[in-house]
Amino acid sequence: MVAAGRRSGAVVLEFDVRPPGVYRLPRAGRDGVMRRRGDALVRLLHVGDEPVLAHAWTLSGAVRLRVEAPSRAIAACAVERMRFALGLDHDLRPFQRRFARDPLLGPAIRRRPWLRPWRTAEPFHALAWAICEQLIEWQRATAIQRRLVWRYGRASACGKLRDAPAAPELAARAPAELEACGLTGSRAIALRRAARAAGRGHLDLECADGHEAGWRRLRTIPAIGAWTCEKLAFHGQGRDDQLPAGDLAYLKLVGHLAGLGRRASEEEVRTFFAPYGEHAALAGIYLLTGSLGVTALPPAASVRRGPQRVGPHRHRAVT
Repeated sequence: MVAAGRRSGAVVLEFDVRPPGVYRLPRAGRDGVMRRRGDALVRLLHVGDEPVLAHAWTLSGAVRLRVEAPSRAIAACAVERMRFALGLDHDLRPFQRRFARDPLLGPAIRRRPWLRPWRTAEPFHALAWAICEQLIEWQRATAIQRRLVWRYGRASACGKLRDAPAAPELAARAPAELEACGLTGSRAIALRRAARAAGRGHLDLECADGHEAGWRRLRTIPAIGAWTCEKLAFHGQGRDDQLPAGDLAYLKLVGHLAGLGRRASEEEVRTFFAPYGEHAALAGIYLLTGSLGVTALPPAASVRRGPQRVGPHRHRAVT
């Protein structure tokens, strides 16, 4: 902590954090929650029902976090959430060293050593957005997310910032209200049921020792499957081993890299990324984001992985 004080009745804390390895601040979020103001990222978040205003900017090789909250305890909790959301403690160096000579990952790691997965300050945020993204292109999903934030996210005192909708707020919405934001009927019902389970304490998304139990509980909800749980795990719970294998981008990518001449199946994607073990999801984003696109990747025959005999393929991401 480099500074502490009070302003207008709020506790103000400032921390300097030196992230491990090469680091760059992420971009502002497409959902409208994380905004950019000048060189800083700013957002509103809530600890329980208490609002917190958070800023982050780079400074002399470090990232400075500044939070304004009603109490010191709430400010400290908000700092931890922001550290996770910005990947400030996410040490990629063991992953980068291990796969520096990998024929696929090596070039991607050298081009973008700062690349980190986007994270959410709360797991439910990642779950809700995963449900929004099921089986549609990202532009439509982003539009849905922005509508949910605008209509059901809690606003800052100035009215210019909004937090992602909390589980109790979405649980209180009728399915038709969620459909009005662009969700299909089945997705609206799934989001409402997941929000109710989380809001009532029947679904613990934050317990690190109980992630798997939470995923099993979620999969009892119609329209929520492996892909949704893996998106929650990777983006909201920090699980670098949980690759969303049913994602259309991976079906296309593996189909090309394995020389299949078609999209891969979900199982073929899992087989392809199995050698990366606990870093499978990290390997996935480096291959997707750290490359120039499928058409610019190395010839498939030179990087083929897994068995050459393959089964039937799927054309869309599973839920």
